[in-house]
Amino acid sequence: MNSSLLTLSAMALYLIAMIVIGVYFAKVANEGSENFFIGGRRLGPWVAAMSAEASDMSGWLLMGLPGVAYWCGLSDAAWTAIGLAIGTYLNWLLVSKRLRRYSIKAGNAITIPEFFSNRFKENKKIIMTISALFILVFFAVYTASCFVTCGKLFNQLFGFDYRLMMLIGAAIVLSYTLLGGFLAESTTDFVQGVVMIIALIAVLVTGTIAAGGIDSVVQNAKNIPGFFEFFGIAKPVTDASGVQQLSASGTALFSTNAGSYGLLTIISTMAWGLGYFGMPQVLLRFMGIRTTGELTKSRRIAMTWVVISLAAAVFIGILGRALYPNALLTSSASENIFIVISQTLMNPFVAGIMMAGILAATMSSSDSYLLIASSAFARNIYQSLSKKEPDDKKVMTISRIALLAVALIGIVIALDENSIIFKVVSFAWAGFGATFGPIMLFSLFWKRTTHAGAVAGMLGGAGMVFIWKLLIKPLGGVFGIYELLPAFIFSCILILIVSLATKEPSKEIQDEFEAVKAMTD
Repeated sequence: MNSSLLTLSAMALYLIAMIVIGVYFAKVANEGSENFFIGGRRLGPWVAAMSAEASDMSGWLLMGLPGVAYWCGLSDAAWTAIGLAIGTYLNWLLVSKRLRRYSIKAGNAITIPEFFSNRFKENKKIIMTISALFILVFFAVYTASCFVTCGKLFNQLFGFDYRLMMLIGAAIVLSYTLLGGFLAESTTDFVQGVVMIIALIAVLVTGTIAAGGIDSVVQNAKNIPGFFEFFGIAKPVTDASGVQQLSASGTALFSTNAGSYGLLTIISTMAWGLGYFGMPQVLLRFMGIRTTGELTKSRRIAMTWVVISLAAAVFIGILGRALYPNALLTSSASENIFIVISQTLMNPFVAGIMMAGILAATMSSSDSYLLIASSAFARNIYQSLSKKEPDDKKVMTISRIALLAVALIGIVIALDENSIIFKVVSFAWAGFGATFGPIMLFSLFWKRTTHAGAVAGMLGGAGMVFIWKLLIKPLGGVFGIYELLPAFIFSCILILIVSLATKEPSKEIQDEFEAVKAMTD
């Protein structure tokens, strides 16, 4: 059988399995909106942990992060990974149990906007509407990054038209998410998390052996100025269009002077970890687990998965330079290094399973984004603004329409096949982290947080992401830091100042806060 056909067959079998899972959970999902959006709070610790991390990492883990390591070396990728690992741990440790208890106490909230609204006892649903709108905006961008991954994958593997493959990938994700809702999405994400870590380890081991062992890979990396340093960064020599130049002998050229990677840059890069406090796809797993006590086990499972997966992804980019130093000559193309290693070193059918790992990463994220965005519109905009309370069936119908609409927006954004996944994801990540992260922490841990402070923090954090990214960051120097860090700090300052400057929360809100704080189960 043709090698491409074998690879395609393995990927097709995987995709069919995901759709079958959606069909299996369709009956449960259609019992009501609580089942559709949060699975009736019946996730086990393994599914909660693995689905949270798989939905969080997306195709960025298998393509974006190795691509950064391949293009400019260890520092940028490694410090990002370290920040993410720390952020993951703190989120599970500090937020998970308190949010699980508080979301039930605060009117049995089943979405993040609903939790914020109930937490502050809103009448006019201002926070709910703002939260839902930001979720729609940033998840449309996130969804686009996933569709870009699908298109790039099939284009690189089989030469298929990028846009056609991007559309097919979007259609498959839509099918099982529309059918099975949160339980289908979480179960498929669990499966996809398993596939992702197996694929990462398999490609890492196979590639290291082919490169002559770890010592050989490390030595090659050290021969490139700044490539294997924590406090330096390699600088590919590129032409005006961003294509890396080759020497007369065909060797990829790097500047002989490594770039500096100072403390400010490290702090900026590690700031990726702050994003976790505001990631709806992770926070919903905390809310959806069966019991609060199972979150400790989930945290250990999640951290094991995260540390192994991030370390493997970074090292795959490093060993990729040893194996194929001249194969990928642009920053965008470098994101295909996982594909190149799998395709050239593995049996075609096995390579197809590895490629399913990328599909798994992509689909596990896009299904989460679509479901959360649709719930934001149906439950938190349509339902809250309707003059007459719509029945549950109508809400679910509206959510499915919204799901299709968000997918279409993502498809339009993803039409540009030259999109760099890492950059697309980094902007959306900053948006969520600065919009929801500070107010989530203040809502859970500071009784004095007021409604006005929450609104100011959310608007200020989101606005600063755009202002810093578009107007301040281009100035360079100390202003060239990742926009999440200044936006997160700005949001915290606004919440603090505005809350202290406005009337303290009602006795009802404060009593509820103290009741949640006293919970131990």
